[in-house]
Amino acid sequence: MRKFMKGISFFAMAVLLIFTAACNKGSDGTANSASGELDETYQFKLAHITPPSHMWHKAAEKFAEELDKRSDGRMQLEIYPSSQLGTEADMVEQISAGSVDFGFITAAYMSSRSPSFAAWFTPYAFEDLHEANDARESEVAKKILGTLDEQGMVGLDYFFAGQRVMLFKDKKVEKPEDMKGLKLRVTPSPPMQDFYTSTGASTEGLPLPEVYSAAQTGVIDGMDMDLDATITNKYYEVVDYGLVSNHMVWPAVAIVNKKTFEGMPEADQKIIREAIAAAAEYSAMTRADQEEEFKQTLKDEGMDIYEIDPALFDPYKQQFDEKYGKQDPLIQEFIDTFRD
Repeated sequence: MRKFMKGISFFAMAVLLIFTAACNKGSDGTANSASGELDETYQFKLAHITPPSHMWHKAAEKFAEELDKRSDGRMQLEIYPSSQLGTEADMVEQISAGSVDFGFITAAYMSSRSPSFAAWFTPYAFEDLHEANDARESEVAKKILGTLDEQGMVGLDYFFAGQRVMLFKDKKVEKPEDMKGLKLRVTPSPPMQDFYTSTGASTEGLPLPEVYSAAQTGVIDGMDMDLDATITNKYYEVVDYGLVSNHMVWPAVAIVNKKTFEGMPEADQKIIREAIAAAAEYSAMTRADQEEEFKQTLKDEGMDIYEIDPALFDPYKQQFDEKYGKQDPLIQEFIDTFRD
């Protein structure tokens, strides 16, 4: 009987030890939840379309730095810039499938997947990048990110790369009516194109590598662009006038594979959210501080850089609001939130 009781006691102790060990492991069997220590390591991949000189790539590097620091080296990020992994459509499919973890994808493309992202192209919604950056924290901005949940992705935040300006080859546009009949390169996104066509301009959705030669040869009369891309792509060599209209912001959407993200311990999810927020803040504030520098650089290159009264575009703003507010309740909420 004594041997029998000893056997039961030994068996019970073994079961208890196994149960205790199991309770102390995280999702991969390496995180010690009892002590609060996280031991899991990650090798993430992030893809985006811009070259290494662009602010979004610098923001990706900042994100990698923040992940490394906040996780004590457990989280490492490999960055694939310049569309190395394909088009934005390719990247989003890879993120949704889980072969790529993160992406910085333009709101222009994301609006084709979830129409509410078109809200960010509401013309003259923000005076400057500081206001746009503050809008990241708004309830409607978070609701728009939430529309990605059903697509196998989590929307984390927004990154800004300057406001949109108008470049003209050889005509100084001083009022919207001067744009009538001009052929302008505009990103093939319906809200952006509609804004321009409402002025009487026509739009061409040329790929970026073709824009320089198209302006040089007169295939287009100008383009919708941002100041930094005007410099890095040397558009100042083929256009004479730069209207700093700042009529729209140009955000990228930071997304992550949903299964990957939600499979992590909450503490690691928090590290990612805080790291991406720090990178987004860095991106917007750094770019905002460069505005005057970029304008002066373009002036030094011989461009006529100027501004006009934004109120001249009021009728076109109204047309946009009436059309797009009806298309999606989140777009209407965005307009109601940020219109003066």
